[in-house]
Amino acid sequence: MPRSRTIPDAQVFAIIQRLLEDGGDRAVSFGTVGTATGLAPPTLVQRYGNRDAMVRAARAAAWDALERRTTAAIAETADKGPQGLLKAIGPIDTTAIAADLRDAELALRASAWRAGVETALCQRLGGGQKARESAALLFVAWQGQALWSGTGAPAVRLKDAVKRLT
Repeated sequence: MPRSRTIPDAQVFAIIQRLLEDGGDRAVSFGTVGTATGLAPPTLVQRYGNRDAMVRAARAAAWDALERRTTAAIAETADKGPQGLLKAIGPIDTTAIAADLRDAELALRASAWRAGVETALCQRLGGGQKARESAALLFVAWQGQALWSGTGAPAVRLKDAVKRLT
C-alpha cells in the first residue's frame, strides 16, 4: 500500500497560483492540482471542501503575501520617494487582482490594500488634498503599467509620472 503524501498548504497554493497564471481559472481542478502536487484528488477535497474554496484559499494566501510585502516595503522605504516604494513592493499580478474583484471578500482586501498603498504614496508626496489626488493617479498609472507591460507597449516611467503629478 502506498504511503500517504503530505504537502503543506503553502506549496499547494503556489501550484494553484501557477496553474491560474498559466491557464486561467479553468485550469484549476482537483484533478489538475492533484496531478501537479502528487496528492490524490480526494485528499484535496478533504482538505478544502470544494474547488472554489481551494482556489479562494490560494488567492487569500497570495493576498497575505502581498500585504506582508507591502507592509515591509512601506517600512523599508520610509525615507524614499513614491517610486522607491512602488519598486520595493515589486511586480503585481494585475490579472489575479482583476479576478479577485469578482469575490466580495477578496475585493475588500484589494480595496484596503490599494488604500494603504495610496496613503503611503500620499505621505511621500507631502500630504494634503493635492498629494491624495496625485497618489491615486500614481497608483492607477503603476497598476496600468503592470497591466499593459506584457503587450510590449512603451512604459510610463514612474519617475516621470511623479514629476508631472507634483
